[in-house]
Amino acid sequence: MINKKELRSTIFKHLDGLAFAPVIVSLDNKGILKSFLENKTQFLADVTKKFNANEGYLNVALRILSSQGVLLQNINSEEISYSLTKKGEIMLTMIPLYQDVVTFLKVSAKYDLKNFEFEPFQVWNSIFIKFKDNYGIQFSEDEEIKTIQENILTHIEGYLVAPTIVRLGMSGMFHKYFMETSFRPEEFHRHPEKFIQILHFFTHIGWFTEKKGTFQFTDKGLFFAKRAAAYGVTVSYFPTFSKIDELVFGDASVLRNILDNEDEIHVDREMNVWGSGGAHSTYFKVIDSIIIELFNKPINEQPKGILDMGCGNGAFLQHIFNVIDRQTLRGTMLDEHPLCLVGVDYNQTALKVTRGNLIKADIWAKVIWGDIGKPDLLAKDLKENYEIDLKDLLNVRTFLDHNRIWEEPKRINKDRISTSKGAFAYRGKRIANHLVEDNLLNHLKKWTPFVKKFGLLIIELHTISSSLAAKSIGKTAVTAYDATHGFSDQYIVEIDTLHKISEEVGLYPDEKYFRKFPNKDYATVSINLLKEK
Repeated sequence: MINKKELRSTIFKHLDGLAFAPVIVSLDNKGILKSFLENKTQFLADVTKKFNANEGYLNVALRILSSQGVLLQNINSEEISYSLTKKGEIMLTMIPLYQDVVTFLKVSAKYDLKNFEFEPFQVWNSIFIKFKDNYGIQFSEDEEIKTIQENILTHIEGYLVAPTIVRLGMSGMFHKYFMETSFRPEEFHRHPEKFIQILHFFTHIGWFTEKKGTFQFTDKGLFFAKRAAAYGVTVSYFPTFSKIDELVFGDASVLRNILDNEDEIHVDREMNVWGSGGAHSTYFKVIDSIIIELFNKPINEQPKGILDMGCGNGAFLQHIFNVIDRQTLRGTMLDEHPLCLVGVDYNQTALKVTRGNLIKADIWAKVIWGDIGKPDLLAKDLKENYEIDLKDLLNVRTFLDHNRIWEEPKRINKDRISTSKGAFAYRGKRIANHLVEDNLLNHLKKWTPFVKKFGLLIIELHTISSSLAAKSIGKTAVTAYDATHGFSDQYIVEIDTLHKISEEVGLYPDEKYFRKFPNKDYATVSINLLKEK
């Protein structure tokens, strides 16, 4: 019998390592961590000046180390300092263990499991060879040191597991056929002599059994295979992680210097959409009760339809349509009162994927480009081109409001004392936490006129304090979330901060529907129906 709680903890630690390794190696290479041995408490501004860094991304990096207990973050108003912890002192001697995975990270864009290009696969395999020997680590009898050693090995394992399981998941490896029967490498891959090395690694960590050249999933392997998408979003940010040195100490806009018609280079958007679609499906069921209640009302009190801002791969729209169709009064009268479905996204790849998935599901919807920061333009587009009134729709979104493009707040509350402990930046410049709150307030104000009628239904991602994160290692993926979002200019705030700001614009979370995941103090996801009282 597998211990699901323990295996879930391993996933969280894998994700920790993906973000932690490039950050700690980069800061160590610059001498920043050694400087904390000389002066254990230092102000962010002083470290920025001494090492000629980009303050915003340096703050993100230092906070990531704080979330893993290496440093202790202290925010006094807007003055930020960091102190080296006992764990950090121990970690300083072990940082070289991460060098191989950072080397792999920098060639991982060519890690193609279809063709097995020589350089990345060679680096991956060399890490596996060392990993089998625990990287030569002699485990300490001191429990604290031993725990740190074991976590480092789990971080290294994460670099072997994560990009591999994501690419295999996207290519169909976890089809029911392969998950329920034994198979030979040549049944799945045209390069069985190389693919078998991947299978030997998974066998080594207990995901497969091997017998006479055939492989079969173990219960442990099935657990991870079914959760391959949980790795997808973090791995999709490998292009960002591979540029940590330049982001923190060089050209902070290195991943943003693209033309309007060029693809994003800071994230693998197709992988991101795949990962988010799979990982987010867990939360869809929770909102069913809201949808059912709204679409069971008398027809003149119902929304005319749904607008999903940031539609991703269309899975959320598809889920909502099926719930309405099969479980509500509205579903029995769609011929007389058709459901207006609108999918909106800023990314052309996401729009393409959404269109394809909805067509495949035989669901009619308008799928159009839009910017979450410009609801007035979206409303104008819908009215002029499609005769749709944005106010008549239930506005929903999943994990999107934090991904708005940064705008300097038009109205700044000079008396605001921020409650957020997050680290925020825009193109390397540090954004003060009280300005992030003002920016969020201005953002929600823009949407308020369009959501008064039916409310704003959101599933949102959050951060937590770094001190709480450090106490919750193995229980949360917040270190990875803070890295992917902090280095790509996204603004995840705590649940309490979101509620505080939404109430300032007159939108209150309906307590009947509010949920947080997990239902703990370290929750990083919430579901809210924000509406006027």
